[in-house]
Amino acid sequence: MQWIIFMLLLFISSMEMLTQNRWKKQASASLLENCTGCVLCSEDNGCITCHHRLFLLIWRDGIRQYGMCVHTCPPGYFGVRGLEVNRCTKCRSPSCESCFSRDFCMKCKDKFYLYKGQCFRQCPAGTAAQPGSRECQETCEPGPWSEWSACTHESRTCGCKWGVETRVREVSKAAREERNACPALQETRRCRMKKHCPGGEHHAA
Repeated sequence: MQWIIFMLLLFISSMEMLTQNRWKKQASASLLENCTGCVLCSEDNGCITCHHRLFLLIWRDGIRQYGMCVHTCPPGYFGVRGLEVNRCTKCRSPSCESCFSRDFCMKCKDKFYLYKGQCFRQCPAGTAAQPGSRECQETCEPGPWSEWSACTHESRTCGCKWGVETRVREVSKAAREERNACPALQETRRCRMKKHCPGGEHHAA
C-alpha cells in the first residue's frame, strides 16, 4: 500500500514539474518574440532599451506599460533620437496622424484639416478647406482696383479706332510669397481710341 502511495506521489510530482517546464518554455518563447531588437528586456514590461537604429515605443494600458523596439514610429508618434535611447514620442493632439514635434502636426486624421501645424474640424476664418491635401489655405483678399489705364493698341495711344485699357489690384506680400489662390488681379476691356495721331498719321482699324 505504501508503495502505491509513493508511486502516486511521484507521478503527481512529475506531472507538476512537466507542466512548469512547459509553461517556462512557452513564456521564454513569448518573451523572445516580444523582445525582438531589444538590448535589455523585461518579462513584465517588454523592451527597456533597443539597438542603436531602433526606436523604443512604450504602450500604456492604464497603469501598466509595455515596451517594444520598432524601425519607424506608428501613426500618432514621432521619433526622437537620443544619446542613450531613441524614443517614439506621442503627438499631443489626438487628431494628428503624424507630427514633426509634440505640438507641430504635419498630417491630420480623416475629417480634420491641417493649418499651421494644428488640426481643425473646420478651417479658421480667412482660410478655405482644400479637400485634396486636407489643409486650410489662406484666402487671398486683394486691394481695390486701380483706375483704368489709357486706351492703347500695340503700345500706341492713337492711330487706331479700337484698343484696350487695363486696371490692376494688389495683394499682400505674404499672399504673394505663399502663392495663395487669388481671384483675378488684372482686367482688360475694349475701348475707343483717337483716330489720328499728332502729325496726321492714321492706321485703319
